[in-house]
Amino acid sequence: MQKILGMGNAIVDVLIQIDNDLLLEQLGLPKGSMQLVDTNFIEKNVPVLEKYKKHMATGGSAANTISGLAKLGVATGFIGKIGEDEAGSFFKSDSLKSGINAHLQQSKNLSGQCLVLISPDGERTMCTFLGAACELTANDLSTGMFDGYHYFHIEGYLVQNHELIRQAVKLAKKAGLKVSIDLASYNVVEANLDFLREIISGYVDIVFANEEEAFALTGLEADKAVHEIAKVCDIAVVKVGKEGSHIKANGVSHRIEGITANCIDTTGAGDLFASGFLYGMTHQYPLDVCAKIGSIVAGNVVEVVGAKMEQNRWDRMRIALEKVI
Repeated sequence: MQKILGMGNAIVDVLIQIDNDLLLEQLGLPKGSMQLVDTNFIEKNVPVLEKYKKHMATGGSAANTISGLAKLGVATGFIGKIGEDEAGSFFKSDSLKSGINAHLQQSKNLSGQCLVLISPDGERTMCTFLGAACELTANDLSTGMFDGYHYFHIEGYLVQNHELIRQAVKLAKKAGLKVSIDLASYNVVEANLDFLREIISGYVDIVFANEEEAFALTGLEADKAVHEIAKVCDIAVVKVGKEGSHIKANGVSHRIEGITANCIDTTGAGDLFASGFLYGMTHQYPLDVCAKIGSIVAGNVVEVVGAKMEQNRWDRMRIALEKVI
């Protein structure tokens, strides 16, 4: 069986459902964005959020993808950095409980946390305190971490650390792994455009992007952006939310429809789409089937709060997957 290694920010998500979007304006947060915040932001605004219902879960884009793959039965590993605190212990124990081989480095500083503000329409706005998660460096990586894996999946939020990404993709390629990247957020793409283009064209085999990220990378709408991205990597995937996805590889294009879902929270939808797609890749299914699996997994996660689903939902999902495999 093929194995997948992920690398990303080891984050503990604090999911908060808000009544309306006025709170986002009050906090100065563009709806649907990912904003990096510091300790001062957390201390000032956490009291404002106390009245809202909260739920804690392990998070981070690549960690969500790897967790989904583990639930689908794929052998997985994850590279990240945590603090010696309650949040770090929670992240490590949850990973191990999920059967993930956790390559977690330790820091003396606080573990990363992400406040996920969920609007009534399901859109999520993220305030991320990276803490120890952003301390992962090129020196933390070793050749042995990549041994035995077939795919290496990176979250786009890490691209701000150019040295780390360069070292990671070089080690992955040296070990013979296929490299995939999820662009993660349009504002991160905009801030690292030249570097992303360099890394994708030189090392990346599979690119995952949503409409906004694809536009930030290419300046084109989704149906045209997928062709542009496919010029510099083997497989281009542009997700268009509930409408499904555009796929192109080896000159062949696919337009895959989404599934009908009762959306209450889009947190993790893109991450879990990647889980389904990469699951299909490990089984060498045709690309259109990989995308359909991605749509099924993503369509299920938007029906729950957060990026984690109960086992009974995964069990039902397997029945749905049998119909497209």
